[in-house]
Amino acid sequence: MIKRTPIIDIIKNSDKLVLNEEINIKAWVRTKRGNKGIMFLAVNDGSIIHNAQIIIDVPNFDDALLRSITTGSCVSVNGILKESPAAGQSHEIHATEIELYGTADPEKYPLQKKGHSMEFLREIAHLRPRTNTFGAVYRIRHHMTFAIHKFFNDRGFFNVHTPIITGSDAEGAGAMFRVTTLDMNNLPKTEDGKVDNSKDFFGRMVNLTVSGQLEAELAAMALTQVYTFGPTFRAENSNTPRHLAEFWMIEPEVAFNDINDNMDLAEDFIKYLVQYALDNCMDDLEFLNKMYDKELIERLKAVNAEPFVRKTYTEAVEILQQSGQKFEYPVDWGYDLQSEHERYLVEKHFGKPVILTDYPKAIKAFYMKQNEDGKTVRAMDVLFPKIGEIIGGSQREDNLEKLSQWAKEQGVPEKDIWWYLDTRRFGSGPHSGFGLGFERLILFITGMSNIRDVIPFPRTPHNAEF
Repeated sequence: MIKRTPIIDIIKNSDKLVLNEEINIKAWVRTKRGNKGIMFLAVNDGSIIHNAQIIIDVPNFDDALLRSITTGSCVSVNGILKESPAAGQSHEIHATEIELYGTADPEKYPLQKKGHSMEFLREIAHLRPRTNTFGAVYRIRHHMTFAIHKFFNDRGFFNVHTPIITGSDAEGAGAMFRVTTLDMNNLPKTEDGKVDNSKDFFGRMVNLTVSGQLEAELAAMALTQVYTFGPTFRAENSNTPRHLAEFWMIEPEVAFNDINDNMDLAEDFIKYLVQYALDNCMDDLEFLNKMYDKELIERLKAVNAEPFVRKTYTEAVEILQQSGQKFEYPVDWGYDLQSEHERYLVEKHFGKPVILTDYPKAIKAFYMKQNEDGKTVRAMDVLFPKIGEIIGGSQREDNLEKLSQWAKEQGVPEKDIWWYLDTRRFGSGPHSGFGLGFERLILFITGMSNIRDVIPFPRTPHNAEF
């Protein structure tokens, strides 16, 4: 049996292969064409966006076998590797033996050679990885996953696995998914008629996490530099191109870092990821640039060309108020900035990524370090073109009294975060961190317009298929 050769090796590493020797490829048929004498199959195994071409001398093969091979079929082909005289490809395989693993009924197979809308492809998310578009997106997603771990590992960070099931709401969002083993048709009740959560599996109400930040802070107070990379969940009924109910977050937490160190880390991190994509995903980026976003590669290169702009929230509000621009949402000090405001700053005013700091205390979470003015906190948001906010973070409040008081004012019960407050009781120190929404990053790197198209199986309101 001949060992399988990935198509990427034929296209990218052909110097390691021997011409005129027999090789084997296993792949799915993208297209089939030809006549009674010769047939051409374009096949792809997902290792690279480019197809390999199989040349079939029709009289040498069983007619029924060749008729059974259609778009979508899965095949194993032994053949002689030869240089290709055709433009656009360096090598081709002249088939000597074909095994048909699985057919695809051409009357029912939904991915025929024609254009398909993104909406249609979401309905067949189990098959859309076979398209060029989603093959490219998922390969880029893989490379970005690897690059994230490499960035932190090379800088001495430790990866911490934080809980998916939690009793705390890190952001006070209130929109969390309940986790329970109680019988919904026969709920245990307390004497006052409320659900008796003490009878549940954990003996209390628990939810799917919205963030691993609080637990990561605990680890940073011992290991200094840590990061999480895991799934997070929001039960917001937001059916928009920018929201998912299940998504992935990267959250570094670093002891002894102040807000300026935090900004430096965020900028270094995202520039590293963009450059990694340019260095390792160019075939896929060129395809997406051609098909979906003509400015994609240029925009990625521009991110790394200059330092990010750094401004305060107050300065940003003044710029927006003086812009003469008509916004859908009002711009006033004390209000959170909307995506349209963030994108104006990045795309029109500065023309480059922007980091905003020192947001009003009232619109930020209880754990952010309070400034001396009593009105603002040492928060930071990194704003990107086409995306708006891509990173949110802060220097964390390390003063126990201030943290306890602000949590109480925001309605966060001390009984739910006693363990978090303990880190301020026992050897507290300055520390900072941020969160990067992985799917937001992939949106930017790929140029796709809908967040449902950068995660394999999107979870959105009324949609949990596959």
